[in-house]
Amino acid sequence: MTNKYLKGTLFFGGIAIAFVVLSFISYAIYDSVMYGDGEMLSDSYDDSSCTVMGINLHGTMLTYVPNEMRGEEEEDAATEDVVGSEEVVSAIMSADDDPSIKAVLLEVDSYGGAPVAGEEIANALKALSKPSVVVIRQSGTSAAYLAATGADHIFASKNSDIGGIGVTMSYLENIDDTKKYVQLSSGKYKDAGDPDKPLTEEEKAVLLRDVKIVHENFIEAVAENRNIPVEEVRKIADGSSVLGVAAISLKLIDEIGSWTEAENYLEQQIGEKPVVCW
Repeated sequence: MTNKYLKGTLFFGGIAIAFVVLSFISYAIYDSVMYGDGEMLSDSYDDSSCTVMGINLHGTMLTYVPNEMRGEEEEDAATEDVVGSEEVVSAIMSADDDPSIKAVLLEVDSYGGAPVAGEEIANALKALSKPSVVVIRQSGTSAAYLAATGADHIFASKNSDIGGIGVTMSYLENIDDTKKYVQLSSGKYKDAGDPDKPLTEEEKAVLLRDVKIVHENFIEAVAENRNIPVEEVRKIADGSSVLGVAAISLKLIDEIGSWTEAENYLEQQIGEKPVVCW
């Protein structure tokens, strides 16, 4: 079953098949920015002992999560998580406004999603007036990697998937010989990408044009945020991901490590032992 909210959406992705699967789920668990007790961070972040705001970036990334994708009952929710960048950005801004919060720690475990979602989070981290650090767990690729590049420092495991600087607009056609497609669109390309009709060569050219533009934007953003020459990023921007040690040599991350190393880094930045609240 296709998801009407995601049809025709550009996704940063290293493996197109994986993003086809992720981009056509019908319902999803809303992970977003959660407190340790499962309450929404924006409503409950009032622990006076906290000095570092911990934020989760887990699952497929969208700019917002439609209401019908928020699983109210566990048995009705799909197996994939979805996170809205508007929630993550809101949490980052709240941390910036809170005088008791001295830094932000973003935990990333995502294969990516919508490019604007990654861009919004990266820009929010760059605008933050306080230190920020990212810990990449199993995966930080595509739009999730773009989001991570906005932080001051990136840690990852030597076994983490990192990078995936590429774009996909893959989709599944739902064509049946017994069906007849009737076009009532007012514009030549208005129904391009509809799964009930095959793409024409002209439509493919138009969509590929946009894919290439977003890919170049992705390359330039990584180059700027990570202070890497554009040509060096372009050489590795083939959509593939690399593991942690290789990511260091390519300047995609800063160090191998997890929460302990991230907290040690933050201690140096804020001058005291950090107390991270999720």
